[in-house]
Amino acid sequence: MAMLTPTHDIPLSEATELFYGVGGAESNVAMGLAAMGVETHWIGRVGRDGFGTRILNDLTAHQVGVGGVEVDPALPTGLYVKVPATTKSDVEESSVLYYRKGSAASAMSPQMLRNPAIGSLLESAGLVHLSGITAALSPSCRAMLHTIMSAPRNGQFISFDVNWREALWADEDKTVLATLANQADVVLVGADEALPAFGTNDEAALRALLPGPSVIVLKNADTSAIALMNDGGRVEVPALSVDVLEPVGAGDAFAAGYLSGRLFGLDQRSSLRRGHLSAACTLTVLGDRGPLPTSEVLAQILGCSEEEWAATRVSPGRIDSPVLIGTTP
Repeated sequence: MAMLTPTHDIPLSEATELFYGVGGAESNVAMGLAAMGVETHWIGRVGRDGFGTRILNDLTAHQVGVGGVEVDPALPTGLYVKVPATTKSDVEESSVLYYRKGSAASAMSPQMLRNPAIGSLLESAGLVHLSGITAALSPSCRAMLHTIMSAPRNGQFISFDVNWREALWADEDKTVLATLANQADVVLVGADEALPAFGTNDEAALRALLPGPSVIVLKNADTSAIALMNDGGRVEVPALSVDVLEPVGAGDAFAAGYLSGRLFGLDQRSSLRRGHLSAACTLTVLGDRGPLPTSEVLAQILGCSEEEWAATRVSPGRIDSPVLIGTTP
């Protein structure tokens, strides 16, 4: 989607200047994976308009392939407006206005999968990452997700990030989320998201509701992340200490970090740590994605002891840890 937000601390109704950028959970994950050295492509639909061109240019600039993107000559690119909480408002949290009904993306359907370029990408992928946001856009989008998830696997695994958005599900049947999640190999969901999406965030209840995935990653905000395996195994990794600058994009950064770990053959604990570190680096920048440390520093942090991990702190521009000497940019 295209994204607009006021540039100053004033209500939207009084704003005269807006920041114009690009947003989208799946594209954030794609750009995060590309930054970690994974060949990544984004599949979707945009309008033949300035917003759509901006999205394609932004993805291309971040080394994400766009050969599987369809440009609709009639329907517009989706748009959302982020309305930050202001000192003039009694509301403490930001809100979002979505303008996505009738958008090019909402017209995605199983027919789109017959596009040879898209079919080739899906067939050759080692990972196919989907989200509950797509499911909320239209019945045809949900049908497309069902088609992808029910197709024979070609050695790949499918991840599904619930990405609960209350505004998008206001008039939709949210029970489809459990059906879709149960078809995935990996499910990522925040404990706060699991309650409205599935009716519970209890670990045992979630595994009973979703027996299909090999692992459910339950994220407890700034506390921990837990991998719940379908064989009864459980791995919990506490979150790092972080001096937070801006929370936007942290969930997508966690997904990119965790999934890249899985693609690189890391075990659950190391993959969860990679997710936490990726999220922490994003929490310390104003944008949607924060740069990871060098591969050498990353390996040292991922391989540290529990005590060293607990003593590690991420701040804007630096990582302080007992396994590192001095300050690491």
